[in-house]
Amino acid sequence: MADRGGWMSRRKLIAGNWKMNGLSGALGYFSELAPVAAGASADVLVCPPATLIHAAVQACAGTGIRVGGQDCHAQDHGAYTGDISAAMLRDCGATHVILGHSERRAAHGETDGDVRAKAVAALAAGLVPVICVGETLAEREAGRAVEVVARQLAGSLPENSAILDLVIAYEPVWAIGTGRTASAADVAAMHAAIRERLPDPLTTCILYGGSVKPGNARELLSLADVDGALVGGASLDAADFSAIIEAVSLENEPLR
Repeated sequence: MADRGGWMSRRKLIAGNWKMNGLSGALGYFSELAPVAAGASADVLVCPPATLIHAAVQACAGTGIRVGGQDCHAQDHGAYTGDISAAMLRDCGATHVILGHSERRAAHGETDGDVRAKAVAALAAGLVPVICVGETLAEREAGRAVEVVARQLAGSLPENSAILDLVIAYEPVWAIGTGRTASAADVAAMHAAIRERLPDPLTTCILYGGSVKPGNARELLSLADVDGALVGGASLDAADFSAIIEAVSLENEPLR
């Protein structure tokens, strides 16, 4: 398959989202993670808080670990107090940026249009957008999960996305940080539905997120159309995150 930006198309990607966690003392994490990342069957991405991005990039030099941001503004500069542009993230050494996470959509009122504008800005700055979609428990119980995710995809993807380097992350809102995980059948069905709706279904990477842990990673990563994971709480612990990365190489072995 094609190699875009140095990343083999559909190679597994394990991404960690630290959210609002981590001080400078946490940077030793990367020395623990480096040996695992070096021998991994997946690409590894860690998205720490913005205050640590530059230091994390330096700590990851020569390890192959990529560092990303957790959000960016749609404008490249201006009077936007407290915001960070995609160009600033790239200037710090980031390669990716998470966009449209349900916590941003819920707590900051971000719309699909906002996510699309940020994705356009990220691409213009040379970043790979990791665009998040996912339904609430009420929407799933009402039988509207695919409808909701399809709408988010249609509204959040930039134009001409078939020729762009981006990642989709499916995160059912009810499974984020709750300890609940969607069933394997539900994950497989939703990922298939997402792929059917992608402009570039063969090469676009689709991650699953939502209480991914060492204990369930192998089963989830073995599912068709699951190209990796966006890991929240478990990514804060180097041992747990390492176990999830290592699960990629075990995905085709029979479960016991």
